[in-house]
Amino acid sequence: MAKKAVCRKCRRYGVKLFLKGEKCFSPKCPMVRRPYPPGQKRKRRMGPPSEYAKLLAEKQKLKLWYNLRERQFKNYVKEALSQRGKVEDAGHFLIKLLEMRLDNVVFRLGFAKSRRQARQLVSHGHFLVNGKPVNIPSYQLKIGDVISFRPQKLKKVAFKDLKDQLKKHTLPSHLSLDLEKLEGKIVSEPKFEEVVPPVDIYSVFEFYSK
Repeated sequence: MAKKAVCRKCRRYGVKLFLKGEKCFSPKCPMVRRPYPPGQKRKRRMGPPSEYAKLLAEKQKLKLWYNLRERQFKNYVKEALSQRGKVEDAGHFLIKLLEMRLDNVVFRLGFAKSRRQARQLVSHGHFLVNGKPVNIPSYQLKIGDVISFRPQKLKKVAFKDLKDQLKKHTLPSHLSLDLEKLEGKIVSEPKFEEVVPPVDIYSVFEFYSK
């Protein structure tokens, strides 16, 4: 039941949030098979959504996209809002914070099939940062940091074909990957135009500013 509920979130907001890894790219994706909100097909809404509902939907989409809990996400937004006037663009600053989380970078490198799985792998101690074990999904990486597997974890059956899978994986420009060593590196700051989250960032700021 919980697995189905994850896919219902994408259908509710009418956009793919890529919460189920490979399934999201296949014809089995519920957004392909049932591209309408969950519930009765013939059920009609009483009218257009309110302004609050629109802002809430944008907030929820970004929070789900990065697989965050409400308190975590709110703290990131508050930090970005506090930087208004100090950074060129608070929206880009927010995305940079989220993209530089360890669990997100693990996902972007292709070491996990979804951010949900990446969070679990980090929590279970699968990774090293600059040679030291880190099991905190929210750990903030910086340029020059190297992310690698703990050697004993690579012996697991789940990673048997990882190198072959990574050959087909497309990396964002701020990351590099040593396929032989299975090491990823942060080489620059994330580019907002590459990330392209399916939301209006400024609606998220407006939601929390009310």
